[in-house]
Amino acid sequence: MAKCSVCGKGVSTGHKVSHSNIKTKKQWKPNIQKVKVVVKGTTKRIDVCTRCMRSGKIQRAI
Repeated sequence: MAKCSVCGKGVSTGHKVSHSNIKTKKQWKPNIQKVKVVVKGTTKRIDVCTRCMRSGKIQRAI
C-alpha cells in the first residue's frame, strides 16, 4: 500500500468490533492520489493524501 510522500501517512490497523464484542482485524486506508507536483523547478508525479492537498502543503503542476 502506498504512503503519502509529504506526511508519511499510511495504513492504520485495528479491530472491527461487533455488537457481541467479537473482534476481527481491520485496515483503514488513507485517500492517496497520484498528482503532478512542482519540486525544485521540475515536475514530478508523487503519492499525496487528500489532507495534504487540501491544506496546501504541495504546489500542483499544471
